[in-house]
Amino acid sequence: MSNQLSDRINRLVPSATLEMAAKARELRAAGKDVIGLSLGEPDFNTPEYIKEAAKQAIEDNYNSYTPVDGYIELKDAIITKYKRDNGLTYDRSQIVVSTGAKQSLYNVAQVCLNQGDEVILLCPYWVSYSDIVKLSGGVPVEVPTSLETDFKMTPDQLEAAITPKTKMLWYSSPCNPSGSIYSTKELRAIADVLQKHPQILVVSDEIYEHINYGVTEHASMAAFEDMYDRTITVNGVAKAFAMTGWRIGYIGAPSYIARACNKLQGQVTSGANCIAQRAVITALLESPNRIHHMVDEFKNRRKLILGLLNEIDGFECNEPEGAFYVFPDISSFFGKELNGVKINNASDFAMYLLENANVATVTGDAFGNPNGIRISYAASEEQIKEALSRIKQAV
Repeated sequence: MSNQLSDRINRLVPSATLEMAAKARELRAAGKDVIGLSLGEPDFNTPEYIKEAAKQAIEDNYNSYTPVDGYIELKDAIITKYKRDNGLTYDRSQIVVSTGAKQSLYNVAQVCLNQGDEVILLCPYWVSYSDIVKLSGGVPVEVPTSLETDFKMTPDQLEAAITPKTKMLWYSSPCNPSGSIYSTKELRAIADVLQKHPQILVVSDEIYEHINYGVTEHASMAAFEDMYDRTITVNGVAKAFAMTGWRIGYIGAPSYIARACNKLQGQVTSGANCIAQRAVITALLESPNRIHHMVDEFKNRRKLILGLLNEIDGFECNEPEGAFYVFPDISSFFGKELNGVKINNASDFAMYLLENANVATVTGDAFGNPNGIRISYAASEEQIKEALSRIKQAV
């Protein structure tokens, strides 16, 4: 009975990516040959050197509760990684390890937001940002972007979105779902606006940092001296290391925020998985060059899927500079009928593709951009070719 549930959970929208993946599984169970391009999950196996570290941890009898904020050795590995890859200097008091970067984001929202605080979200944004903010009492303020600006927010847009209630700005770079990357110059322009509003904290989600195709060098907001004490840098190992199920994420943040996240986590999940933590020490301390073969393969798939999408009338795409998604504008189909099905919006279009092409994508409505759909190319070339062939036929 829903009236026995809290208003909080009744208001919560299910994760669109997980919901579409569940629908795809249901159709497969019913005998349908569904190609899943909805989840952001690499189709590679976790590298052998990381698996060996996990096996060694088991042999070494790591089986006890872990420190709430992570093993010291892992925190030191994260400190090394931040310095090596991002030019960021943190100490142990500024690092918190969590059960995935999603928990890291939730922790930050819970400890920083009060009822009615506004959080600026750059659209399109990762599906869970908005509802994490709402669960924490915050109010999402969406800043729309488009293909014309490569789905990037301008400083003028940011300035216009700021009010006396603005508490935080959240963004991802490389962006899920657009694949856009903010350059150092572009981030500096945003930081210059924020300098006029010292109350605003920044969450920089850098989970796709290493999946970068070499057009724009990765940059971290916290690398600016005047933004360091106002920025929470979120990362994890799920995407670049093909470790989605290992569930390890982490933050580098001002000490007072890290301590608050540690306090919260101690009452919710406590410390993250012991074996996964030991494996991540190895993942982070080894050279990022050891995962470049996966990035090279994603780059090949990007070229393939963009070429195929550009052959389909009605799909308009930017060229993603990172991550492993395309976010085509499909608004030209709105108001039309496809095989007797009226397409009113992106949700209708995504459902049409699932039911008529047996291809799972995700509606852009879930990402704060109602004109697009997200298509993951974290799939084999054979699956991509077959999926795009089906989509082309269906439209």
